[in-house]
Amino acid sequence: MELGGLGKQYKDGEVIIKQGDTGNCMYVIQAGEVEVIKDNEGKEVRLALRKEGDFFGEMALFSREVRSATIRALGDAKILTVDRKNLLKSIQKDPSLAFRIIETLSKRIRDLSEEIAPYKADK
Repeated sequence: MELGGLGKQYKDGEVIIKQGDTGNCMYVIQAGEVEVIKDNEGKEVRLALRKEGDFFGEMALFSREVRSATIRALGDAKILTVDRKNLLKSIQKDPSLAFRIIETLSKRIRDLSEEIAPYKADK
């Protein structure tokens, strides 16, 4: 996702967004990796890894709910913050960007559905 601008550097283990906080932007990983972590009754559960070129936090652009997970840098990472206004400008310049975002979100939903399917079968 090419959105220009300079990203912010995060050090290994540094929290980028925290579960339960409110947000109004998404993030694009320009360099490095992050982990997606959910607090489950005081225990950390790693949900996913995201790498350079991936994005996260996008739900904040579409709903006013709190962050559903914590995102933490794995090693040094450079992260670009993208607010709704800048995302819409970027989509106007390159409409295929919207398709690529929807494609990624669809894949994440499919992966999650496959992950929870065994639990549904047990009930």
